[in-house]
Amino acid sequence: MLRTAGRAVLAAAGGGVLGVAAYSISRTGGQSLSVAVGGIAGLVLILSVDGYRRSVQLTEVRIVLPGSEMTFKANTDMRKAALRMFFQAATRVATRPLDDGSGNLREALTSLKALFDMYREPLESGSAPPPPHDGDSVHELVLDILNFELAPFLATWHPRLRAFEEAHPDENESAWPDNAEFRQALRELQSNLRPYIVGLGEIAGIRDPEHHLRRSGWQATRRPATIPGQGTPPSPTVTP
Repeated sequence: MLRTAGRAVLAAAGGGVLGVAAYSISRTGGQSLSVAVGGIAGLVLILSVDGYRRSVQLTEVRIVLPGSEMTFKANTDMRKAALRMFFQAATRVATRPLDDGSGNLREALTSLKALFDMYREPLESGSAPPPPHDGDSVHELVLDILNFELAPFLATWHPRLRAFEEAHPDENESAWPDNAEFRQALRELQSNLRPYIVGLGEIAGIRDPEHHLRRSGWQATRRPATIPGQGTPPSPTVTP
């Protein structure tokens, strides 16, 4: 909205300048000045139209989901929204592994609930880009994530973990009888979400979305930290 208002102000200012120039021409009758102003006005018009076309240009993106295929006519606003949602998920437990015996299950649920709220807010507030006239909408993709993946998981596991926490306030999560079942269900959720998140990355125009969801190559070559009492770890072997 602010960008549109800014463009309107600039357009009004440009129109005012051209109006003053046209008025001056009408008073002086200068043919050369008239040609110059006309050329400038034509150039400004062409550049404005070109800029507008670039901002709303459509890119067709086809993504394959389990059991379905969707085709998007993505414009600039849709790509920006998809990029934001891709990285919101890529930085959370929705896509990051939670190894057995590590992490905090309550924090994992909180992270998934925060992702649910972030995805839902633009749809409810009306700040999400409007659905396109042709092709599928990113709204459909997000609604599938919300209604058929995140919501059922949260509705199942939030009350179960809360019941354990309330009944055993001094117990560690490792004592929760459903700990292993929760972790398995989380792995299944991550697997189900992955095609959707990768699809958001493709709509956003990311060259290789899957790459962003994997561990960086340099991480595999990092020297592990020294564990007290175990000495210095051996240096990695470097192959020429």
